[in-house]
Amino acid sequence: MVRSTGNRRTGIAVVCAMAAVLATPSAHAAQPAPERAELKISGGETQPVFSRADAVLQQVDVQTEVDSDGDGERDTVRMRILRPKETDTAGLKVATVVEASPYWAGGNDVPNHVVDLDEDGLPANKSHRLDPRKPGLTGPAVAYSGYYDNYFLPRGYAVAQVDSLGTGGSTGCPTSGGRNETLGAKAAIDWLNGRAKGWDLDGEETRANWSTGDAAMMGISYNGTLPTAVATTGVEGLKAIVPISGISSWYDYYRANGGVVAPGTYQGEDTDVLAKYVYSRADREICAPVLDALERDQDRATGDWSAYWRERDYLKDADRIKAATFVVHGLNDWNVKTKNADRLWEALKKNHVPRKLWLHQAGHANPMPLRMEEWLRQVHHWFDHYLYGLDNGITSEPRVDVEQADFSWKRQNDWPATGTRDTALRLNADGTLGRAAGPATVRSLTDAGRTVPAEQLVTSPDTANPNRLAYTTGALTKDLRLNGVPEVDVRASLDGTSPYVTALLVDYGRDTRATSGTVTDTSRQVCYGEGVPGLPGETGCAYRTRHATETADFKIVTRGWLDARNRVSYARQSKVVEGREYRLSWDMQPQDYVFKAGHRLGVVLISTDYDYTLRHPAGTVMTVRAGVSSLTLPVAPDRP
Repeated sequence: MVRSTGNRRTGIAVVCAMAAVLATPSAHAAQPAPERAELKISGGETQPVFSRADAVLQQVDVQTEVDSDGDGERDTVRMRILRPKETDTAGLKVATVVEASPYWAGGNDVPNHVVDLDEDGLPANKSHRLDPRKPGLTGPAVAYSGYYDNYFLPRGYAVAQVDSLGTGGSTGCPTSGGRNETLGAKAAIDWLNGRAKGWDLDGEETRANWSTGDAAMMGISYNGTLPTAVATTGVEGLKAIVPISGISSWYDYYRANGGVVAPGTYQGEDTDVLAKYVYSRADREICAPVLDALERDQDRATGDWSAYWRERDYLKDADRIKAATFVVHGLNDWNVKTKNADRLWEALKKNHVPRKLWLHQAGHANPMPLRMEEWLRQVHHWFDHYLYGLDNGITSEPRVDVEQADFSWKRQNDWPATGTRDTALRLNADGTLGRAAGPATVRSLTDAGRTVPAEQLVTSPDTANPNRLAYTTGALTKDLRLNGVPEVDVRASLDGTSPYVTALLVDYGRDTRATSGTVTDTSRQVCYGEGVPGLPGETGCAYRTRHATETADFKIVTRGWLDARNRVSYARQSKVVEGREYRLSWDMQPQDYVFKAGHRLGVVLISTDYDYTLRHPAGTVMTVRAGVSSLTLPVAPDRP
């Protein structure tokens, strides 16, 4: 790509020279020096004094460190920046809020992988189709949709969108979390600090002379994954990140304990499907070899941990994170499962990274319209403190906000709550779940998960059902707050083709509970920032949302999966001998949930999980030894 020409540079020099000759001393003296603009600080926070309507739009192609498409030139990422006009006219220097995404240019319709397998573990039916819109910030985007520009720009921030590699105006190839994508987004931070080259769309080299060099990254879903990825490089200048429903390890997104496990509502999706979905750059052929390699190396036959997944594991580099991290996740998010937030939170603790945590009752959703004023206050203070050094008290507040089942919010200093302790409950032959162990006898189920969803298999726990094993407590005498990662330990054998064992933790008791969805309340619009008259979508206002709820006799609170062939190691399989009993131990997804007094707590064991695991032919017999099998629950104290 030609970035500049000698003729253009010569022309500019000639024009400047002529201007110098023609200018008279009196004319030059008559020009008053522009007044230097400054941020307005009041009450410990930046104030909205800059015009969103008059903002400067700048587009830059930033050179990265990688050549992921193999064309012999370093990849570039397209960056679109809005900043206060005073950064051009009055010497104002500002920090930048960056949102990198593969979705700005939309997505493609791509077939998912087959999940119904034959006796030999090979595809047995036609492929599914991928819905051309994924949850989160996806689909053809209106430039600067959302609230960052309306809220933060008037307060003295630049806001920037970055097209991830292989998408939109960027070059390179999408790789679903590969190292090249991390370095692609990192290049934007480097350019803001003068460490990377950038060119405008005419090919002229340009620099971020208006930038303080300090930046934050923020977003939801894939857009919330890239901030964590970039932070693990330790890049200078990235002061804060807000990963919302973000991935911390792609293995925990597409795999679990040696098994191939889908993100919720996307059964059959994998890294290659997602990369093909977001592949929107102009050259649609150059990345074909890279996409073929993704399909080969991700290994849908075993689900084993490998170098492929290690490359996409950001937790291994958590000791390099210097950016203050505000983790946000939905407790009902089954797309990016809660394990991604929990493991990142624990890694931040271990490495003493400044941190905050929000856990809310929605699913894969933006929390801003659920709790608008408080969300904006906390994020605003987070950025003001770490990007502008303002002492606003944000670091003295409780670290954790957790939304309760009744949609009130609890604040605490850590998660799990201080004082949380493990409680072990035995799975007994009579179907009870309790502290006392019964006889070590066996019970069996016959796998029907290929055709019957888990929600049907957990109903009526006291009724005999040959396709599941159900264990329940009696009615609880007081509320019990689950707070962390439940674990299952069973003695079991398998006889058949399915290697999967699945545990479902269930709340039995009729109640109205949050689902993963939200509902827009069109009667409650709030204006939070400055709009742009005449520009559609730029009102600076938004409707509040509320939680979607469902009244039912039960709720699957959390679940977990294990490929029994990976009972010893997630990195390699061990043969499962039919009928031989093994000790199988695995974790469930982390959760913060209150089982109410009068309800019963239950655990249901099945093999195939219709919406998540690969589906082998029905009929596998799973035999579990009661008495010695158990469920361990992290239980928070009554008054944390």
